[in-house]
Amino acid sequence: MFRLTVIYDNKASQNFTASWGFAVFIETNHETLLFDTGWDGLLLLRHMKRLNIDPAAIRKLVISHQHWDHIGGLPEVLQANPRLEAYVPASFSENLKKEIEKRATVIEIKEPVEISQGIRSTGELGDKVKEQALILETGNGCYVLTGCAHPGLAAILDTASRYGKVKGILGGLHDNAEFEKLRGMELIAAGHCTSHRGKIKEIFPAEYVEIEVGLQLDLR
Repeated sequence: MFRLTVIYDNKASQNFTASWGFAVFIETNHETLLFDTGWDGLLLLRHMKRLNIDPAAIRKLVISHQHWDHIGGLPEVLQANPRLEAYVPASFSENLKKEIEKRATVIEIKEPVEISQGIRSTGELGDKVKEQALILETGNGCYVLTGCAHPGLAAILDTASRYGKVKGILGGLHDNAEFEKLRGMELIAAGHCTSHRGKIKEIFPAEYVEIEVGLQLDLR
């Protein structure tokens, strides 16, 4: 089982603050991970405190892509936890990788690879914007966690489907209008940069979940 808690997003439930960007805290039976950091690191840490998440206890940090609204919180996260392993697309700028290496162990991602037990990176996908997504393998299917899905749903879901039936997708879906790629899923949780939320909700009303800060999902 995976427990996902949204700790940064454009929308927020009561007692949290909405801000452009995205970050998700992932709990497994073995360790905890952070996926992206939003853009305001101080706000990210405030949300963590409210949710009783200790940044120093996080084992691994995964960054989807090198856009300001996903990496802005890096300095605060790395300051709060100097023992992190940071998994970043290999296409990250060399200067940024060198700065991260001053405070963390950097693992460059090119091809699909297991990051934690049951958690796999899709590898770097896309042409204009290089991005990795995460595949969460439950044993009876998998879920996909995206930052913005710049490479397109086809590229991301085709990669994920190599590792099992895709039961759901969570995260930013950007301008993607490949709605048929979502058919048959049990969960479609759209947030951050998703342009077609209304259309997705109209087509998949039973499966649709609106992402906001404070949302917690258990994936089995």
